[in-house]
Amino acid sequence: MFERHAGGERVILVSVDFGEPDFEETVAELRLLARGAGLEILGEVRGRRSRPDAALFVGSGKADEIAALVLATDADVVIFNHELSPAQERNLERRLQRRVIDRTSLILDIFARRAQSAEGKLQVELAQLEHLSTRLVRGWTHLERQRGGVGMRGPGEKQLETDRRLIGVRVKALRERLARLGKQRRTQRRARTRQQVLSIALVGYTNAGKSTLFNALTRAGTYAADQLFATLDTTTRRLYLPKLGEVVLSDTVGFITRLPHDLVAAFRATLEATTEADLLLHVIDAANPARERQIEAVERVLKEIGADAVRQLRVYNKLDLTGLAPGVGRDEYGKLHSVYVSAQTGAGLGILREALTEILLEGRAPAETGHTDAPPTHTTDFTT
Repeated sequence: MFERHAGGERVILVSVDFGEPDFEETVAELRLLARGAGLEILGEVRGRRSRPDAALFVGSGKADEIAALVLATDADVVIFNHELSPAQERNLERRLQRRVIDRTSLILDIFARRAQSAEGKLQVELAQLEHLSTRLVRGWTHLERQRGGVGMRGPGEKQLETDRRLIGVRVKALRERLARLGKQRRTQRRARTRQQVLSIALVGYTNAGKSTLFNALTRAGTYAADQLFATLDTTTRRLYLPKLGEVVLSDTVGFITRLPHDLVAAFRATLEATTEADLLLHVIDAANPARERQIEAVERVLKEIGADAVRQLRVYNKLDLTGLAPGVGRDEYGKLHSVYVSAQTGAGLGILREALTEILLEGRAPAETGHTDAPPTHTTDFTT
């Protein structure tokens, strides 16, 4: 009935509406995540409940509906747009006779595909082991589980066949290696601080255009694509700013609604670049109607990692999709709080550089800089 997709398994997506205002957005994100993992979406099942069912997450009738669709399409995997408990996952697998994974496992799978640096791979493996450690006992063994597949990349099948003691040993080793790498990074940052090199970190919702902006500012050639989590490994380059000279600019992993806690914890060392930066550039997709909720999701993660106290400049990107003109936004006291650009076309990048200079010069005595030039005055009002 269906041809097998060359990129990976065939999947059914399941989303349950519990009354959250961002339900439709998370459903659309799940599709993007699945396609980003190279999966073929054969169908989607939706439901509405007041609360999750303790045993199956969905009700018995909805589970039968999912089972019927699985049978009709011969899907390989069922992916839930939620975080499932180990018991719910096992019960669903018995009921559906298919492998079941949750949103967290799917995101971890994508991270396993995309991590390039040695540290990034270690961080992903740590997060996967933490997540899989509660899912070692599946309760059934009749499904063929030798080929791996979505949700099983990175550390792979071996960890599922290893007892918790061995996983604990591996987790401890990973944490020690990551701690050593983190210590090295902190030493490098302290050296930059002693040299009075200012640092800027790009943060934002995944696919907001951070890497495109990073490349446009630094000509770094970092991988950038129209997909979720195109960038995982923090990349640092020098950026020249008027009146300041060279500063350090870092591109970091994007955030997403319901970003797995294990993943945030594993990537905490990498994300320390945001907590110790002099300025955060919060890149926002100006063309996305859900941008306000995306901003809130980013702010929550920044608070979780202790970066909420670092000064921010919001960069509304993708103006080429909105028809708005580049410019800056100021509060009632004239303080700069936002810039409007298109990293794709380069529109407004000169204004952004001037804005960065203005903010980083604030608080410095004129004698330190030797410049008293007036800040840029071109402004844009951002409206929906």
